[in-house]
Amino acid sequence: MKRKLAGLYAVTPDEPGTQVLVSKVGQALRGGATVVQYRNKTAGRELRLEQGRALAALCRQADACFIVNDDLALALELDADGLHWGGEDGDLAAARKQLGPTRLLGASCYDRIELAQAAVLANVDYLAFGSVFSSPTKPAAVRAPLAIFSEARRRFSLPLVAIGGITLQNAPQVFAAGADAVAVISDLFDAGDIAERAAGYTRLSQQQRMQQ
Repeated sequence: MKRKLAGLYAVTPDEPGTQVLVSKVGQALRGGATVVQYRNKTAGRELRLEQGRALAALCRQADACFIVNDDLALALELDADGLHWGGEDGDLAAARKQLGPTRLLGASCYDRIELAQAAVLANVDYLAFGSVFSSPTKPAAVRAPLAIFSEARRRFSLPLVAIGGITLQNAPQVFAAGADAVAVISDLFDAGDIAERAAGYTRLSQQQRMQQ
């Protein structure tokens, strides 16, 4: 059964060491991350398989959702819970057909409501907007205003994910704007205590849901 996305959506860094990556993600899960997206833009196929298998098993143990970024074949091979599709990754409707009805499909919509509308028509499960702040991972990324979340909330009933430059300090603004989940890389995995940083995001999300 599909789960509604909410809280901390951890996106993995480009880490070549599988055990190091597993340790970092394990800490994020202990801190309350509900979703892990495996994203590695530098790894070859064998390493992606090795890391993906390890993270999929870790997420299953933690009852967290495991999503693969922009690699449909890998998502299917790993029996991942879902796939995240960027604007240049291919046809959403075709991806939906190959994934089947039980896996999650998320779409990057950047700063464009019309992309979100097209994604909804392709039967995605969540919509991602950003970069909401300046991002160290993608410094040249298009910026999306926080107001896009209230507009998307009025138009669509799907979970909304914010990404880009999110920190524990600015995350309250993002949740207050209407995001259900925050996708975080640097501020989470560069933290001295990853589990505690994850717990901070988890507390913020819980506080926001109590106020709704």
